[in-house]
Amino acid sequence: MSRIPDFPKPTLISVNGIELEVFEAGQQNIGNPVVLCHGWPEHAFSWRHQMPALAAAGYHVIVPNQRGYGNSSCPTEVTSYDIEHLTGDLVALLDHYGYQDAAFIGHDWGAMVVWGIALLHPNRIKKIINLALPYQARTEKPWIEFMEEFLGNDYYIVHFNRQPGIADAVLDANTTQFLRNIFRKNMPPAPPEPGMIVIDLARAEAPVGEPLMGDNELAVFISAFEKTGFMSSINWYRNLDRNWQILADVKPIIQKPTLMIYGDRDLIAKSANLKEFVPNVDVVSLDCGHWIQQEKPEETNQVILKWLEQ
Repeated sequence: MSRIPDFPKPTLISVNGIELEVFEAGQQNIGNPVVLCHGWPEHAFSWRHQMPALAAAGYHVIVPNQRGYGNSSCPTEVTSYDIEHLTGDLVALLDHYGYQDAAFIGHDWGAMVVWGIALLHPNRIKKIINLALPYQARTEKPWIEFMEEFLGNDYYIVHFNRQPGIADAVLDANTTQFLRNIFRKNMPPAPPEPGMIVIDLARAEAPVGEPLMGDNELAVFISAFEKTGFMSSINWYRNLDRNWQILADVKPIIQKPTLMIYGDRDLIAKSANLKEFVPNVDVVSLDCGHWIQQEKPEETNQVILKWLEQ
């Protein structure tokens, strides 16, 4: 991280039986916390454009590398990455700072965790801002069975679960190439191709679109995953059916004030029934792909700060 100017130095904090690597900004703004939750295959560094803007606006900005990432703990048991553990880490992080609740902002898998906090620990979350991944209503069938039926065996989440270890090994052997190829913007529209998209990305020698970030920024992600490998972060996906069981008796309606930010060119579909499950939601769409806060940092900051000030 020393190659990147102005990014905070981390602290290792013991919570929930593990250690989290946590980056902070705006420590002088004690009492006004916002917690930023990264997705896959990302890092706390994904929020580098938002941290100074939020701190300048008066927020105590807390950005963990969640379990399985960076220098945070990487437990070996797959079940250590279920939604109870992931949300429990962040609740324990609030306890560490002495906060009853906070605003939470999540992107991709981080959004899934933020939705999970609102379901499992509603008294610990004040406001929700989620990017890319809308609320996922619990299906009648377990999620992996549901995805396999509609999206096929090669759909990457199904593949992660049905063929554990295969994709992990390919990504570990092609870390730089995979991260270079997945962190792209202005992707030309193209029909989906057969095969396992994540493995294909790792093996593709010629990436499409434009680089999302400079080489020195990409190096932060590369060095982090060269250290951890990909298995611990992919294990998050291997708990989807376990999470389905955990949420069986949880009331599915989220009443907290919520902002949902979509990228119009993201492959993740917008929710057609978001307001049924999140009635107090505002929706904003930006002209970008999946990596919203990195692709459109100024626009993202403006939307977030304006909404938080309401």
